[in-house]
Amino acid sequence: MSASHNALRQTGSEPAAAHEPPSRYEYVRDGGAIYARSFAMIRAEANLARWSGAAERVVVRMIHACGMTDLPADVAMSADFAEAGVAALQAGAPILCDVRMVADGVTRARLPADNRVICTLGDPRVPDLAQSLGTTRSAAAMELWREYLPGSVVAVGNAPTALFRLLELLDAGVKPPAAVIGIPVGFVGAAESKDALARDGRVPFVVVHGRRGGSAMTAAAVNALASEVE
Repeated sequence: MSASHNALRQTGSEPAAAHEPPSRYEYVRDGGAIYARSFAMIRAEANLARWSGAAERVVVRMIHACGMTDLPADVAMSADFAEAGVAALQAGAPILCDVRMVADGVTRARLPADNRVICTLGDPRVPDLAQSLGTTRSAAAMELWREYLPGSVVAVGNAPTALFRLLELLDAGVKPPAAVIGIPVGFVGAAESKDALARDGRVPFVVVHGRRGGSAMTAAAVNALASEVE
């Protein structure tokens, strides 16, 4: 341990910012003000006419996560998605995430019922499952979702194979989730998996058609369902 660190511990003092030169940059430093201005800019620039209430909140937060105000043109949402997702979370439904990036993006303080956030991708059984099933680890990890899937909120932001596997599990008779956020990003299978979910009709859903998507947008949608607070 350095002498300077010892001195700090002994005095209980911290390095003084007063010795820093004045900043050359003018920028907003207040977190609350940044949020408020961001959401105001989104609502001013984006076409949100198709949605209201919780549904609009979901789209606004998705735009906030990606910075693209043209996103609404590619968003498809079933009429019952927002209401179903909000009700499920308030009732304590778990949130099933395809990757850790989605799970880590869910703000725990916003969750209305201390909901479990589950990602099984890191389970040690997954590599062998993927090999035996001849599929990706993301899709194989969903085999460990079966007991949690009925009535859950599913959040897929990375793996198109996971979204396809979800539909296969429904075909196999697994009871459906309450709502699905299906926003995998990518070039191979992403657009097709989202089209398949939107056409399926068995579960309330939100998708972003085409190649755009990702973990940040997906977690943002969960956070919007979880709380009215912006």
